[in-house]
Amino acid sequence: MANPIAYHKLVLTVTFFAGTFQAAFGLFRSGFLIDFLSHAAIVGFMAGAAIVIGLQQLKGLLGITHFTNKTDVVSVLKVVWSSFQHPWNPYNFLLGCSFLIFILITRFLGRKNKKLFWLPAIAPLVSVVLATLIVFLTKADKHGVNIVKHIKGGLNPSSVDQLQFNGPHVGELAKIGLIVAIIALTEAIAVGRSFAAIKGYHLDGNKEMVAMGFMNIIGSFTSCYVATGSFSRTAVNFSASCETAMSNIVMAVTVFISLELLTKLLYYTPVAILASIILSALPGLIDVNEACNIWKVDKLDFLACIGAFLGVLFATVEIGLLVAVTLTFTLNHPTRLLHHMINVTRKN
Repeated sequence: MANPIAYHKLVLTVTFFAGTFQAAFGLFRSGFLIDFLSHAAIVGFMAGAAIVIGLQQLKGLLGITHFTNKTDVVSVLKVVWSSFQHPWNPYNFLLGCSFLIFILITRFLGRKNKKLFWLPAIAPLVSVVLATLIVFLTKADKHGVNIVKHIKGGLNPSSVDQLQFNGPHVGELAKIGLIVAIIALTEAIAVGRSFAAIKGYHLDGNKEMVAMGFMNIIGSFTSCYVATGSFSRTAVNFSASCETAMSNIVMAVTVFISLELLTKLLYYTPVAILASIILSALPGLIDVNEACNIWKVDKLDFLACIGAFLGVLFATVEIGLLVAVTLTFTLNHPTRLLHHMINVTRKN
């Protein structure tokens, strides 16, 4: 990179424009557009994304040093297969799988006995503490176990003065910000609607857009890049039985305290335990029964479901969403879509 400082400023400016567009979409009540992502497409998208995220965790679970930036299943499996052609250290796998089994057992016990609801909730934290202690006491990092190591603590510095609103690149930055805003919103709302369908509540697209927009605007003032909804973090919250936004407040406070006071204690945390926590949250997100019901009820909807699934699995999340939306519009009769748009607009 020729000029990393200039690049950093441009990225922060794109973040500001992305947040501005996202907030504008919400303020002008464009949230009704999210309702055109059908339930069938959501089921397929969720299953594909769960598998993709699980495959990405193989890097930490197997201790693979050089991993691919691609998310499709073929690229990931090629990297995993090639890693077995070289000397392989099993300690990461053993450590991660041991705690993965522990977390799954506590979840099973919590479902069987409602009085033990607290057990699966604290299992991830207990796993992190125990795994860190094991690595520290046994010096396992000296024997090939990958650890988090140094984490830079403290809060991000202000970046208000780094935003670039004049110069020859402003128009291009605004265009990039618009594209990024749409992609980030689509992914975040797809994740939100996936869990809304499971929990049985309605997602307000306008509020989501406004919240995400102001989040990115403020982020651009505090040295943050464009952020969107996290599938893996949402899945972990879901698996921990979090019910309200209070869980996000608790998480934010915990992250703040950890960055200020606990970064040194996390030095020996094994990467495999973090991978196992995310993996433990994914099985419940693949709803085979619902996919079978969609097949029985409407074959065209099932085509949208399987299209979204394969698009995410063999291409990218963005391609999967594009396939889902395209099939939803293509397979539905125009009159039905118009009627649906009128109803959704009235509701919003």
